[in-house]
Amino acid sequence: MELAGKMAMQNIQPDFSTRNALTRIVRCLFAEKLLDENKLEIFDDESMVKYRLSDGDLVLQMNQTTVFPANTVINRGDIILEEANGRKIPIQSHEELIDILKNEFSFKLTAEGIAKFNKDVANSIHNDRLARKHRAKWRDIIAKNMDKEGISHFVEWVKNHHNMREGATLLDQWGALEGHPYYPTWKSRPGLNDENIEALSAEFGARVTLYMGAIQADMVYCEKMPHIQDLHQWLSSEFPGIWNEWCDWLQNQNQTPQKWLPIPLHPWHLEHWVVEHFAKEIEEGILLPFGPEIETAPSMSFRTMLPTAPELPFIKLPVAIWMTSEMRSLQAKSIHMGPRISTIIENILNVEKGFDGKLDFFREEAAWHFRHKERMDDSEGKFLSVVFRDTNAWKRNDNSIAITVASLFTELPHKSHPLISELITLSGDTPEAWFRHYTKVILKPVLAMYLIYGVALEAHQQNTQVLFDDSGRAVTMLIRDFGDGRSWAPALRKQGFDLKPYIWPGILPTVFEDDIEPVRTFVVDACLVSHLHEIALCLTHLYCIPDNRFWKVIGEELDLVFKDLHPRLDDSFWHQEHEHFMKHPWYTRSLMSMHLQQYTNYRLQHGLNNPLVDLHVNN
Repeated sequence: MELAGKMAMQNIQPDFSTRNALTRIVRCLFAEKLLDENKLEIFDDESMVKYRLSDGDLVLQMNQTTVFPANTVINRGDIILEEANGRKIPIQSHEELIDILKNEFSFKLTAEGIAKFNKDVANSIHNDRLARKHRAKWRDIIAKNMDKEGISHFVEWVKNHHNMREGATLLDQWGALEGHPYYPTWKSRPGLNDENIEALSAEFGARVTLYMGAIQADMVYCEKMPHIQDLHQWLSSEFPGIWNEWCDWLQNQNQTPQKWLPIPLHPWHLEHWVVEHFAKEIEEGILLPFGPEIETAPSMSFRTMLPTAPELPFIKLPVAIWMTSEMRSLQAKSIHMGPRISTIIENILNVEKGFDGKLDFFREEAAWHFRHKERMDDSEGKFLSVVFRDTNAWKRNDNSIAITVASLFTELPHKSHPLISELITLSGDTPEAWFRHYTKVILKPVLAMYLIYGVALEAHQQNTQVLFDDSGRAVTMLIRDFGDGRSWAPALRKQGFDLKPYIWPGILPTVFEDDIEPVRTFVVDACLVSHLHEIALCLTHLYCIPDNRFWKVIGEELDLVFKDLHPRLDDSFWHQEHEHFMKHPWYTRSLMSMHLQQYTNYRLQHGLNNPLVDLHVNN
């Protein structure tokens, strides 16, 4: 099947990053119902749409624009304002677009809200340009090496030069270029200068040296999985080299290591936050920040770090930087719930035999946060905390390759097509057949965990890796990050599990007793909206597909999973959930609306029209 003519090289075109921002904003405008999709006048022959503004005189024309299922309007071309007298004004910036549309929204915008939004978008554009300039050089280096070695497939080159752990790290950083596809402020990192951005960000292939500080053991709350009996013994086995250095460092200060716990610190966070906000703890000797160094590779989440030494666990840290839509703290809720949910998932996978080998995960084995033994205030520890996540899911001998889902959308080093196209070519399958197989691998474990056990896996592009075999076909999904995962307690109890919730004033719960809706929304948003829907969009554009067949595949495979699980579920519950997934709107966070309203409401969400409703899925 013919690939779409010329996918933008995305390298050095000076206005690509600006257009990237406009594309994201247009998408948010219609998805979040800030503009009414029903008012679009669509000119299919010209790949153009027009939208008449509420004053009746002005018309917004958007070229190279396609309307896809689930209120997804993708603009890849010029945006032009047509005045009543026929004059046409090109819209060349996000500031101009927001200024034109500011009176179209159902809520009143403030000058401050607009200014902050525009500033964050501008910061994203700037950082996007930096990343693409670096990517052009990185692509060129790899492409030349591939050519020199006579290798025509990127994944083959990765496997030839890296073990699974190293290859997964490389591909995760490779995929960090794009960011979440519908975040309007996708690369906003105010407070970081260009040097910081390049030195600390995954999309630059960064290596970041952490400080393995120390905190008094009686000044932390610790959560761990049951197999860890003695924390210090566990640490010595998981971090053998750095552990010995750390103990020597403490002993040289006349301290007893058994009375302390390691607290890894991100260098930027240490310099710009810890030394000021925890000055009292440092002065009192509760916190010793400048411990031995450990080299790590940042993942696309920026603050989850993988040590470059073999075998060592992931280290997830707080970094007091506003990124995309929130300050990147690591709250007590994540510390308490990560190991608890990991324990339950491990037990479920043992019972279910990994759902036919389709699901594995990165266990959050141990985590702790600062909690003063007298004040006992959990909130104090959200910027002084750590989660250790194992990497056992990569210990395989089947020659598979682990690819973070976001990386599937990222351009190859030697071709102007996304990585996913290479996997489809390797398989020899049609895009539809490849996607059907992929969808089976994703949906069965995600739906089974939710419907049978009430556990919502956050299977979005960043938290999900997929193992692909030599033929480029999906084999197993690997899921990570459970600290904010949602669960429905009645289903867990029915299966013999008890999950202790984390409760703290002002903190949203993650274990629900009554309505299952928040748990369902978590699954739909992550797995369907942010993951499978995005792949359907990508493949439809990439292979010039004239219909909605990829969404029909999602619907058919979703229906098959429901039918397969029906005997294990209460009939009324089955029908309720089947109806919601197949026919009700798909809810997701209203990121642009929240930002424009300065995050006065963090719970804003919108319902996307369910793309499965009109596809005649046999249900």
